[in-house]
Amino acid sequence: MIYPKIPLAQSIIEICLAKGITTIIISPGSRNAPLTIGFAQNDNFKCYSIADERCAAFFALGIAQQTQQPTAVVCTSGSALLNYYPAVAEAFYSQIPLVIISADRPQNKIDIGDGQTIRQQNVYENHSVFNANLTEEASVENDLKINKAIETAILKKGPVHINAPFEEPLYEIVETLSVHSKITNAEPALEIKTIENSEEIVSLWNSAKRKLIMVGVNDANAIDDEITEVLAKDPSVVVLTETTSNLHHPAFINSIDTLITPFEEADFKDFQPEILVTFGGMIVSKRIKAFLRKYKPKYHWHIDTLRAYDTFNALSSHFVMQPNDFFKDLFSKAGITESDYFVNTKNSYDLRKIRRKEYLDKIPFSDFKVFEKVIEALPKNSQLQISNSSAIRYAQLIHIDPSIEVFCNRGTSGIDGSTSTAIGAAVGSGKQNVFITGDISFLYDSNALWNSYIPQNFKIILINNGGGGIFRILPGHEEKPVFNTYFETSHHLTAEHLAKMYKLNYFTATDEDSLVKNIESLYEANDAPCILEVFTPTFENDVILKQYFKELV
Repeated sequence: MIYPKIPLAQSIIEICLAKGITTIIISPGSRNAPLTIGFAQNDNFKCYSIADERCAAFFALGIAQQTQQPTAVVCTSGSALLNYYPAVAEAFYSQIPLVIISADRPQNKIDIGDGQTIRQQNVYENHSVFNANLTEEASVENDLKINKAIETAILKKGPVHINAPFEEPLYEIVETLSVHSKITNAEPALEIKTIENSEEIVSLWNSAKRKLIMVGVNDANAIDDEITEVLAKDPSVVVLTETTSNLHHPAFINSIDTLITPFEEADFKDFQPEILVTFGGMIVSKRIKAFLRKYKPKYHWHIDTLRAYDTFNALSSHFVMQPNDFFKDLFSKAGITESDYFVNTKNSYDLRKIRRKEYLDKIPFSDFKVFEKVIEALPKNSQLQISNSSAIRYAQLIHIDPSIEVFCNRGTSGIDGSTSTAIGAAVGSGKQNVFITGDISFLYDSNALWNSYIPQNFKIILINNGGGGIFRILPGHEEKPVFNTYFETSHHLTAEHLAKMYKLNYFTATDEDSLVKNIESLYEANDAPCILEVFTPTFENDVILKQYFKELV
């Protein structure tokens, strides 16, 4: 076995292995050479080399998203680790375990004018769950910090930072370890299975005639079918699910904006819940957030083992437990409450779905029409990754087959790193993965394709409307040079040459017929990753979307 000569590097590598971190994404560099040598020449680790640090960190995030195990990214000193920061912030808010290992200069080289040095210690402090600032010499104290960092990433489901100073020479190797790293065993997290003050909670639940359940970003199969059925059959319960909730039932409402956008004052008051129960991650729908902030529930219960955001300024209780356990305990003690809350809401929603179909059947080729055709053609049992901005908002309006798992970087809702995350997720899951993205997000993260690990069956559906279409939908849009240049980012770029450079199959669509034809070609071609670029009309998309909400009544 070959090891780096530097003892501190040996300790980091040995502790990572002992803690089960075996997926390592390496950003090439010199100062991190001791770590690269140790990880890459040890068969116990699966290593990936990705040059662009921002892409590397999002790629790692995609793998960790799917495996739900800590994934490590390793970089050299200087600005390299700053390029990891967007993915660190995303991991922090999306509760994804990510281990950042940055090589550093020794402390006596910082701020004296030496090359490739910055103040690396605690650089992610505002968006990390632990920071291990190591000293240059291997020691028990360093070992304990490394152990603690990895344990915290697992227990708190978030990013941690291990900063390791190395002095030259960096490339020397040995064949035997010179350290005996201390390995600690973390206490397992205490799992709470029963509701505290359950008598009071059950009493409130049984007496409430309007109970609204809202599910944000959520893992597939996180909720038992038995619980889903109880929620679906209770006439006092309405369940709203976002596209990223991965929770399905015919009785659940899976397009929140389609339901509530046409509401008038009386409708909002009738829909106002007495009890709001939330679980899962961030909510996409701005309309539901605005509604619940104005028409506040009497009680807002959030269920999460770690955090409870007061998103609607109405939070009354945080249940530190798994949602599945909460509902199991609740339903073992609670009854069914007679109410017309569900049936009235369902009747409205069923009418909206009829209007939606009528509208989609008559609209011309546009972003909305493309999303309908693309989503209905998705392979069953595949994974769908969606970029942020208008892409995820259009997807919220279309029914997605329950067999398809849906993911989106909703922690910070940024457009950066969406493609890199999707590629990492495809690698991490091993499943057929389809990525739907807008043009600005795609171009922004185009270095994601500078990647030797893209599965051959990976599909990108790129909707190119010539700029940031989301800004045409938002209030304040005016057709002026300032808007076109500084908000929408108008352009005439395509992915054709990128596809050629990175040896991806490339298809285009400019109308409904070519879209249907080339969707078929997209899924038939599995000899290399594919891009289907769909060109939609810049100036019609926002008009068509806004008219949709007017015709739902």
